[in-house]
Amino acid sequence: MRSAYGLLCSIVGIVLNIILFGAKYFAGVLSGSVSITADSFNNLSDAASSFVTLLGFKLASQKPHSDHPFGHGRFEYISGLAVSFLIILMGIEVLKTSISKIANPSDTEFSVVSAVILLLSVGVKLYMYIYNRNIGKKLDSAAMRATAFDCFGDMAATGAVLVSGIIGHFTNVNIDGWCGAAVSLFILWSGIRAAGETINPLLGQAPSEEFVSQVQEIVCSHEQIIGIHDLVVHDYGPGRRMISLHGEVPGNMNVFELHDVIDHIEVELYEALGCEAVIHMDPIDTENPLLPEISSKLKTILRDIHPGLSFHDLRTVTGPSHTNIIFDLAVPYDVKMSDEKIVSTVKEQMRDQMGDRYFCVIKAERLYTK
Repeated sequence: MRSAYGLLCSIVGIVLNIILFGAKYFAGVLSGSVSITADSFNNLSDAASSFVTLLGFKLASQKPHSDHPFGHGRFEYISGLAVSFLIILMGIEVLKTSISKIANPSDTEFSVVSAVILLLSVGVKLYMYIYNRNIGKKLDSAAMRATAFDCFGDMAATGAVLVSGIIGHFTNVNIDGWCGAAVSLFILWSGIRAAGETINPLLGQAPSEEFVSQVQEIVCSHEQIIGIHDLVVHDYGPGRRMISLHGEVPGNMNVFELHDVIDHIEVELYEALGCEAVIHMDPIDTENPLLPEISSKLKTILRDIHPGLSFHDLRTVTGPSHTNIIFDLAVPYDVKMSDEKIVSTVKEQMRDQMGDRYFCVIKAERLYTK
C-alpha cells in the first residue's frame, strides 16, 4: 500500500507540475516577466523531483534478499536527498537570473491572462499541499511531508509573483527582479529543509519521543517488567525499524517464565509498531535490603548534578573489606559536563554519604534516545 500511494502521489505531482510549467512559461514569455518565468522553472524542478520520488518509492519497495536483508527502504530517503539537491540547484539558477534582472531591469506587461494563470496555479498548489500532507501523515513519510512543504512554499512564491505583477501594472514600479529573487529564496529554503528531512534519518537520528513512549508503554504494561533501559532504534527506511532494549525483571523469578513473557512482548511490539524487537533480560536483585537506600541516595545526587541523569543495573558485591556499588550511568547528550567529571563527583558524594567501606564502580554511557 505504501508503494502504491507513493507512486500515485508522484505521478499526480509530475502531471500537474508539467501543466503548471507550460502555463506559467507561456505567461512569462507573454509578459516578459522574469519572476513568472522563474516560477515556471520552479514547477519544472518540482516535476523532476516527483519523478525522482517515484523512482525512490519503486526501488524502496523491493523485497529483502541475501545482500540487503534489511530491505531497501532507505532508497526513499536517498531519493528525497536527490530531490533536495535538484531544488537547491534550481534556486541558485533562478537567483542568478533575478540578480541580472535587478541590475538590468526591463519593462514587463502584466495581463489578465497572466493573473488568471497565476491564480489557478495557487489553487492547484493548495490542492497538492493538502493532498501530499495527508498522505505524508498517513504513511509517516518524510519525502511526502517535504513535498507538501515545497507545495506550500510554491503557493507563497506564486503569490509574491502575482503581487509584483499587480503592483507593476498599476504603479509602474518594476519589482519583477526582486520578486524573482524572493521566489529563488523560497526555492532554496524548501531545498535546504527537504535535505534536512532526509539527511537526518540517513545519519541515524534519535527516535521520536512519541515512539519511545509507545515502546515503554507496551513493555512496561507487563507486571513482570520492572523497567527498561538501553533502548536503541535502527531505522532502515519507513516501516522498517528494528529495536533492542534491556528489560529489568525480578531476579528471583523462573527464567523460563520470564523468557516466555519476553517473547510475548517482542510479538506485541511487532504487531503494534511494526518493528522487529530484541529484548535482553536484566535480573534485578529485589531482595537486597541495601539497594532501596542506595537507589534513593543516587537519585538525589544525580538530580542535583543534572535532572536528565539516570542509572540502571544497580547491584552490590560485598567482600571482607569493602562493598562495591556497581551500576551504569545514563548521560543525555545535552549534559555538558564530561563523563569523567560526573563519575568522579558521584563517587565522591556516595562515599561521603555511605562511608569509606563503599566504593562505586560506574560505567557512563550516552543515550540513544532523546
